[in-house]
Amino acid sequence: MKSAVFALCCVVLLGYASPSLSRPVSYPGGWTIMQKNDKNAHSLHVHYSPTARYSIGYRTEYWPGEDWQFHGVQLNYLVKRHNAPASQANFYLKSGLGVAYDDLGLPDGGPQPAAFTDIALDWENRRYFTGYENRVYYAEDIAKFFRQKARVGIAPYLGDYDDVHTWLMLQVDHITGERDNIIFTPFVRFFKNEYLAEVGISDKGGIMFNLIIRF
Repeated sequence: MKSAVFALCCVVLLGYASPSLSRPVSYPGGWTIMQKNDKNAHSLHVHYSPTARYSIGYRTEYWPGEDWQFHGVQLNYLVKRHNAPASQANFYLKSGLGVAYDDLGLPDGGPQPAAFTDIALDWENRRYFTGYENRVYYAEDIAKFFRQKARVGIAPYLGDYDDVHTWLMLQVDHITGERDNIIFTPFVRFFKNEYLAEVGISDKGGIMFNLIIRF
């Protein structure tokens, strides 16, 4: 039942976006919707940026392998941004606090407190992209693990601002705990203006499908 509710929350968004669209902080007064899916989890993150330094919003995740989900508030903070003449680098801190539900049922029933914290780093110019992110997750009896992922990408062509842009990318994902696996996922990123889409398939057969819109 909870899985069905989660699925209804994940509204399908489609489009293309600027490279910075995938970042966790928008322009002052901007809203962002991020809906992501991979072999490990499905998530929906809706956040608002009061300033260009931080954003706050709602996050929900569903982990089908262990059949549990998270609902809570997430805060993203831009620690440092370095602007070079032809490139940009960013350092973010992200934290979440909420509750976790075990769809299989816990001995004592009911939700349990859950929290996570992570760091995210990225560097890009118009041709190349590289990024790294990790997360420590704690949800009492439901889940305790460490997850990290790295991304590299290259743009096969350089278009004008209003063109549809394409990136060829590779993500390496590592997670501890019961899964304790390393997953390689080649994928393609498309973006134009305020919209972004990522589509790929991992070496384990998992489908990646990420959709982001900013307004």
